[in-house]
Amino acid sequence: MTVVRSNATAAPPTPWSQNLAEPKIHNTAYVHAFSNIIGDVRIGENVMIAPGISIRADEGNPFSIGSNTNIQDGAVIHGLEQGRVTGDDGTPYSVWIGNNSSITHMALIHGPAYVGNDCFIGFRSTVFNATVGHGCVVMMHALIQDVKIPPGKYVPSGAIITSQQQADRLSEVQPDDKKFAAHIISINDSLRSGYHCVDDVVCVADIQSANAAASSVVGPTTLDLPLKQKNIHNSSLHPDVVSSVRSLLAQGYQVGTEHANKRRFQTSSWTSCASFNTNNEGELLDHLESCLQDHSGEYVRLIGIDTNAKRRVLETIIQRPTDRPGQSEVRSVTSLSQPSSSHAVSSIASSNSASADLTTIVRQLINQGCKIAIERADKRRFQTSSWTSYALESQTESAVLAAISDCIANNPNDYVRAIGVDPHAKRRVSEQIVHRPGQDVRSNSSNATSNSSSSTGSSSFSTGAKSTQTNTTSSVLTLDAIETISRLVAQGCAIFTEFADERRQKSNAWETGSQVSGSNAAEVVRSLESIVRDRQKSYVRVIGVDQKAKKRVAEKVIYRPAK
Repeated sequence: MTVVRSNATAAPPTPWSQNLAEPKIHNTAYVHAFSNIIGDVRIGENVMIAPGISIRADEGNPFSIGSNTNIQDGAVIHGLEQGRVTGDDGTPYSVWIGNNSSITHMALIHGPAYVGNDCFIGFRSTVFNATVGHGCVVMMHALIQDVKIPPGKYVPSGAIITSQQQADRLSEVQPDDKKFAAHIISINDSLRSGYHCVDDVVCVADIQSANAAASSVVGPTTLDLPLKQKNIHNSSLHPDVVSSVRSLLAQGYQVGTEHANKRRFQTSSWTSCASFNTNNEGELLDHLESCLQDHSGEYVRLIGIDTNAKRRVLETIIQRPTDRPGQSEVRSVTSLSQPSSSHAVSSIASSNSASADLTTIVRQLINQGCKIAIERADKRRFQTSSWTSYALESQTESAVLAAISDCIANNPNDYVRAIGVDPHAKRRVSEQIVHRPGQDVRSNSSNATSNSSSSTGSSSFSTGAKSTQTNTTSSVLTLDAIETISRLVAQGCAIFTEFADERRQKSNAWETGSQVSGSNAAEVVRSLESIVRDRQKSYVRVIGVDQKAKKRVAEKVIYRPAK
């Protein structure tokens, strides 16, 4: 057997390591000539190292790659000089990858990182400063950072798991997922054996004979991919709806639906559909299709619920009365996507219902303390997810709506989407396509602005946390105070008040108030405005309390009496 090792080199001398450690590769492993392995890398039995891989233990070290594991094309394994995980042998490692695991194409494992036995890490997924327990399946384009994924968990494609709460609420791996992961192991083990004997005529003849015999007995087979991989699963749901469901599940949220006829929709009197009672993506999509069919001719909206904070994180319309069942591109409309079959997304300003939906979503994101961004892409770039940012000068509700309208008007043949970004966690929390190529463009920035103003009502908060207010009611709270309150409510904190006169404020002797009522940021702000008006001669400060950890997470003075 021939194993290429000319590309396995010692670590360079550095201030933190002078031992010039070399890779240790088991003689049954296969390392392709177009891969590089540097430093203290310990590769076990029957490991497959495909072309184009970089495994560098020149900063963080050592690395361990367990038996029967495969590292596929373009994967990168590296580690920070500081930080270690404990391997299954009780020894500290910069990177530990267990037995019978697959690190697939273009994945990044960056230490300190631990990947257990029987794991699957999907294409372009990243594991950094994290632990992935035994038997986990991580699908494509996922980010796992600063968390410990419990054993046997399923991480959907595109998931961003950066808090332990998210990690703990992930769904369990299903039998089909285990079958899929085991199949990948067997395929790569066959590739390893084939590469080893490619220059051995006798070996090649033996494998060809064995394959011919197996084909004559078994016949052709196909891989039964897990249901979560087959998201099309004969579904008429629009990809945007599937993506929304997947995103909610990835963040550990509960999924539900509500419906309303035209009359009840006008008064916002929604009725809950039957509970789904499952976190399995495939089952949820099946139930969702049934719900849409049972309530055809009505409005149906998708609900995301944070069960721990007991609040809604998403409300988006996915069906309207004018939609025809069976046409997924029409019936699977989200509130920031196609408004209906008779109105284009880009006609936000000219369609009252569409404007209201978009205004609601933008307002909701702003109220949660999110920054809004706009991106566009032509048809070619859309297919490769290569989006271009669109300039946005202000974060007020009216400015955001006007910028979306202008972007659509200036780029009618492009896709346009609105992004909600959590500035504190530095991650995206929402991505919604608001225009698609070929749709009717009838809006402009002035119309969007006027619609935004008319739909905000008289509430001082309804135009969003960062609006300068275009209505006649002025808030008694500062913009900074509203932003703080919105952020705390978005984090699921309980809001309390404290009061002090001039003397007590100087000595920090505050009088404790009651918890502020309100199911969302707007209601909390309105309650606080009422409290401030009743206590205009006192200093007022809000306290954000993490009820689960039972501790204060924020204190901010929101009102000072006039001198």
